[in-house]
Amino acid sequence: MPDSLSPLLTKVNREDCIDFLESKMKAQVENRFGKKSEMTDLSKDYIRMQMSSQSTWQMKVLALNDSTNVICTVSTACAPACDSSIRFYTDDWKPLTASLYITLPVMGDFLNTPDSAGVYEFDEARRSADILLMKADFNKENTELTVTLATPDYMSTETAEKLKPFLRRPIVYHWKNGAFTK
Repeated sequence: MPDSLSPLLTKVNREDCIDFLESKMKAQVENRFGKKSEMTDLSKDYIRMQMSSQSTWQMKVLALNDSTNVICTVSTACAPACDSSIRFYTDDWKPLTASLYITLPVMGDFLNTPDSAGVYEFDEARRSADILLMKADFNKENTELTVTLATPDYMSTETAEKLKPFLRRPIVYHWKNGAFTK
């Protein structure tokens, strides 16, 4: 992996984390800011790093076909509401166009539109959800990617409570035929 994709950690930091985990030790290193970063999961196709107290980085190797893989990364920052960035790469770390592999949800995908009796309350709550924030997480055991609406986490408690009755469950994507599908 090129250093440019993980500027917080040096190549030695990343290698140390792998060595620590393989030795059944806590894989914690001091990052470039003098703070702690920890590799929390490592398998043949998955890595999860707690980059800082407020950010994570995940990587999953996904099969396109019998002989070709793509690498998908999820970078998440929380302050306090979380927002994730999803990127795709070839197996030699050349960037790929994400929209070829996933159609990200829009706000409406996370909301249940009510019948006519609750339309006023829905419209009022929906207007307050003016920024789309999503938190994405891989399932380390399989190729599922769960995307959760994080927008309510930046709203006031009162405003978030008004939106809550209209929220759907997180969206779970499944990797099939070389792309994530709902």
